[in-house]
Amino acid sequence: MEASALGGRRVAVGIGGGIAAYKACELVRALRRSGAEVRVAMTPAAQAFVTPLTLQSLSGHPVLTEPFDAASEAGFGHLALARWAELFVVAPATADLLARLRAGMANDAVTTPLLAFRGPVLLAPAMNVAMWENAVTRENVAALVAADRFRVVGPATGPLADGDTGPGRLAEVEEILRACAEALSAGPLAGRRVLVTAGPTREFLDPVRFLSNPSTGKMGVAVARAARRRGAQVTVVAGPGVEIDPQGLEVVPVVSAAELRDAVLARVGEADFLVAAAAVSDWRPAERAAQKRKKADAPAAESLRLERTPDVLAEATEAVRGAARRPVLVGFAAETEKLVEHASAKLLRKGLDVIVANDVTRPGAGFGTETNAVTVLSRSGDRRELSGTKGEVAELLWDLLLSAFPQPARASR
Repeated sequence: MEASALGGRRVAVGIGGGIAAYKACELVRALRRSGAEVRVAMTPAAQAFVTPLTLQSLSGHPVLTEPFDAASEAGFGHLALARWAELFVVAPATADLLARLRAGMANDAVTTPLLAFRGPVLLAPAMNVAMWENAVTRENVAALVAADRFRVVGPATGPLADGDTGPGRLAEVEEILRACAEALSAGPLAGRRVLVTAGPTREFLDPVRFLSNPSTGKMGVAVARAARRRGAQVTVVAGPGVEIDPQGLEVVPVVSAAELRDAVLARVGEADFLVAAAAVSDWRPAERAAQKRKKADAPAAESLRLERTPDVLAEATEAVRGAARRPVLVGFAAETEKLVEHASAKLLRKGLDVIVANDVTRPGAGFGTETNAVTVLSRSGDRRELSGTKGEVAELLWDLLLSAFPQPARASR
């Protein structure tokens, strides 16, 4: 069960300062054997029980030990860890760490990324039996698990390191692995299929020249990753030049608009959501030369004839029209003027449920940037403005989509 559920998943392990910290070493090893990619963060107290070097060797990655360490922030810092992880496991979750998590504190390398983390959190408490049975600790745990994203595994009952006997032992590694698998399969998109298109297309004039656009696919990849973190089975149809880590995703590479159309139509019928974030070329040369066109061919080049490429989104919408169950259809619109007017027209013309529009001439919101600012319009007339990093915009977009469409769309809508 764990291998299939954890394969390719991104798990952050936060280690608190207790004698059970040594067991976190075996947890990291077991997660990696199950196919998960693991990053580790440690509190200062945890480092008194096990060294960061040990966890670095077991995880294969540097360990976060200071939330604002200059070296860490230049690479895999505290916010990067929060954005990277799909699941955050705290093992051992000591009484002190639980109290600070409940208070929303961010004063070490574990609590700081956790405060910025949006996904599921699995707490594996371990402490003295008297600490565990203390009313304050139980109140802290109850307050945390009242939020849907927090889960608790353990503690186990038995002899403790300090000589007492009772509840307080860290749960067995296999039990924590099962809880990890359950947490990752229980997100709001669990069991749902999401189809995302990302990046540009290229329409070749000859073997070395093509019509295209500056899209990098970063927004589409962010949308795909956010869906995966919420438990979805995600397929990304990616245009040329898109940088994407395939772990946990099905990636279908394409080049032209025609190839994109074929890939989407082959899969849209099985999808619960289609998020069409790709920047598809609207035009292609009517004739593609077999050889590179030379300067001597200037007269022919100066009269280059273009033709329309397939309208991928319109064809996908038509393909599922009238189906007993059709996907929620989400389009993107990159505009340079009259943003809302043009996006609204596209929403209605193509029969979409939602459209995400941005002004690509706006600083920090165009092609290739790390940030975005978008206007989200729905068929029902709702309008929302979202901004931030592309990862943050993707998370906010999914919040909106899941609120508006808790179940897949139906043909009768």
